[in-house]
Amino acid sequence: MEKREYSVIYRIMHWAIALCLLFLLLTIFLRSTWLNKNHVAAIIGDYLATTDASLSQDQMIALAKKIRKPMWNWHIYTGYVLVGLFAIRMALPLLGLMKFANPSKKGISSFTRFQYWVYLIFYGCLLVSLVTGLLMEFGPREMKKPMESIHVLSVYYLLAYIIIHMGGVFLAEFSGQQGIISRIISGKKKV
Repeated sequence: MEKREYSVIYRIMHWAIALCLLFLLLTIFLRSTWLNKNHVAAIIGDYLATTDASLSQDQMIALAKKIRKPMWNWHIYTGYVLVGLFAIRMALPLLGLMKFANPSKKGISSFTRFQYWVYLIFYGCLLVSLVTGLLMEFGPREMKKPMESIHVLSVYYLLAYIIIHMGGVFLAEFSGQQGIISRIISGKKKV
């Protein structure tokens, strides 16, 4: 089996998109755990119980949202960066600088066809995530809730994709594609 070399532009796009996605997952994780508005409001309430100050539950939730807002802004900014990276990634094949996986290509193995379909499904899901995120930010107010419902589902395809991707990488590394990890980092075939 031929061992592929990865160009500089391919590696930059791969790692930039990967880092953005991992950071987005981190912000989602923080928002749903330590920085959950109810959890932070409970911490505020516990503190206020030791003082002579008091806030209503709604005021504590509002304060909790303000506390986590700067972190969530980074989720949004990273989403904008990912929109740009996605646009560049889609343009690169049109400019002849990068190939795009074609699962209907003749002469490829079933495994390669499966890989190509996984990539296409991933990019389709990513497009939905990016469009719904942008509509939440810039679309009509009445579209925010329906778009948010769809956008929230992004975490499931993303986690599934990461598991499939990492499983495929390790499977390749320990079978006929040794050196795939070093090639996606350095771009060179292992000698």
